[in-house]
Amino acid sequence: MAITIVVGNFKGGVGKTKVSVMASWELAFDRNKKVLLVDMDPQGNASTLIARSTGVTEINTSIFEGFQNGSLKECIVKMTDNLHVIPAQVSFKNFPKFLYTNVKEEIDQVSYLKKLLDPIRNDYDYIFIDVPPTISDFSDNAMMAADYVLIILQAQELSLEGAETYIKYLQFMADNYDADIQVAGVLPVLLRPGGRVDISTLERAREMFGSDNVMENVVKHLERLKAWDVTGITNHDMHDRKAHQVFLDVIDELEAKLSQFEEAGKYE
Repeated sequence: MAITIVVGNFKGGVGKTKVSVMASWELAFDRNKKVLLVDMDPQGNASTLIARSTGVTEINTSIFEGFQNGSLKECIVKMTDNLHVIPAQVSFKNFPKFLYTNVKEEIDQVSYLKKLLDPIRNDYDYIFIDVPPTISDFSDNAMMAADYVLIILQAQELSLEGAETYIKYLQFMADNYDADIQVAGVLPVLLRPGGRVDISTLERAREMFGSDNVMENVVKHLERLKAWDVTGITNHDMHDRKAHQVFLDVIDELEAKLSQFEEAGKYE
């Protein structure tokens, strides 16, 4: 059954979508894993980037259709053999209205994504969920559906506060809805590698979350990552390969952490 990971922070613009996409990409292409990326953000940026990168020019379905039909199987887009996407479109902004109109019980409202993912989990090794940076029905559903959260920490104060709020909200979900979700790690995204603000934020993060929880690998500011938003993900030259290696290192560390959690869970 797939390990399901939500990539989160309650601060926007910290790199959540890029990490969701690149972790899915490297696992599918370099590690030969079967990966499903679930786009829960009505802006659909993750869907757009993967489609552009794989040469898919038209997407005629969305996660909202799956929610309305009570099945996600028909809205899975096979970008490559190993990398599949459940895309989002602007219409998905109506998700909260749909829930309140069609789902009566509160626990069923927050667990709707989990209910629809369960029948397809066995088809994948990993499922990543990309969500908007808000406390909302989107994030509630993602937390209830996921086994783990990878918290993205950009080296700035508001991002640190957003990560702290995220962990507090995870506890709220566990206390109120029995959410069974573990923090896989806190991944630093640096604005200026070696800068004083970056160093100070990382030190505070280690004090706040524990050194073992803050990942050793970091995503450094790379111009190539911004270029990929325009060109799609490529692997043509040394700059491409350098950017890919950053995320390969991240997923190697992430997989090691997940293996420890999974092994420990067998003996609980």
